[in-house]
Amino acid sequence: MREVVILGVGLHPFGRFPEKGVEELGRTAIANALEEANVPFKDIQAAYVGHVYQSMGTGHKVVTEFGMTGIPIINQEVACTSSTQGLMRAAYEIASGLYDVVLAVGVEKMQRGLLAGTTQAGSFEEVMGFAVMPAAYAMKSRKHMQLYGTTEKQLAMCSVKEHKNGVLNPNAQYRKECTVEEVLNSRMIADPITLLMCSPTSDGASAVVICAKEKAAQYVSKRPITIAGCAASSGKYHKGEDSEFSAMADVGDLAYEKAGLGPQDVDVAQIHDAFSPAEIFTPEALGFVPEGEGGPWIERGEMDIGGKIPINTDGGLVSRGHPVGATGLAQIAEIVYQLRGEAGARQVPNDPKVGLCHNAGIGGMMVTILKR
Repeated sequence: MREVVILGVGLHPFGRFPEKGVEELGRTAIANALEEANVPFKDIQAAYVGHVYQSMGTGHKVVTEFGMTGIPIINQEVACTSSTQGLMRAAYEIASGLYDVVLAVGVEKMQRGLLAGTTQAGSFEEVMGFAVMPAAYAMKSRKHMQLYGTTEKQLAMCSVKEHKNGVLNPNAQYRKECTVEEVLNSRMIADPITLLMCSPTSDGASAVVICAKEKAAQYVSKRPITIAGCAASSGKYHKGEDSEFSAMADVGDLAYEKAGLGPQDVDVAQIHDAFSPAEIFTPEALGFVPEGEGGPWIERGEMDIGGKIPINTDGGLVSRGHPVGATGLAQIAEIVYQLRGEAGARQVPNDPKVGLCHNAGIGGMMVTILKR
């Protein structure tokens, strides 16, 4: 299997753009990625396009903005992991020798309001109000609080950190700091989750150009970043255990094994914080933090940009925004910037060499490990 590297990444800022269609959002992200990679579109041999709420064939409409060259364009939907699962499949095709240069894209335009889960109409989850994502995260948060003494203040401090980092990210939807008191006093959504702990629905796009390492020299204008390992899972039943915690741990272990690395090797990470409390329990599942100690680690600043394990340096989903189809590759882009030393005011110190992205969606869980 050949090594695969990232040559270029591109974004369209996340936010609300009612005047723009998905074609324009995607065109901006793809153009930025191609320019950064120094790759002409005619050399792209296939494209994977992740999206969730768009119409059938959206990937074709977006990619053919650059021309109709006859390449396969694959539309990918796995909820919030749509674009990273596309990246993984593109990487496998390059590693196997099928293609040399492939484009991965994520694009989304979203309506306001809560996102429903996948429960059936009339199910007990729907009747009891659990069929919306804030409720699911609220129950996880309450369980963590009961088991380990995690406090509402610590949950709020996750949001404070996210918004502080988002101020430093020109592509973030929200670029305004907040205090613990403001987070706790914002509107209650699903106790203990308040409005300022929730990621927004968003518009946005992201793109990544990947290539076989052996072919990269003919293009590269920036330092290539290696895809060291990636893994996906739909979750596996573990008797007597929290199924999602176990799924995160399982897919993390598989990605570490493929990369030949462990959590102790990771210098910077992106995690899927659809709601701020995820910054407490997800790092535990991925092995960065001892189980039950996520709250104290947040409180001590261990996950800050200058902390022991910097997490969500770009503001995460809560501050950067969460256009579900585009979120995963935006995480990848941030780790690429960090490993190249190009993250500006939010750059992690001490010359990071390994980064991890955790991306979760209904029906899918992804962990991708990058290194330079």
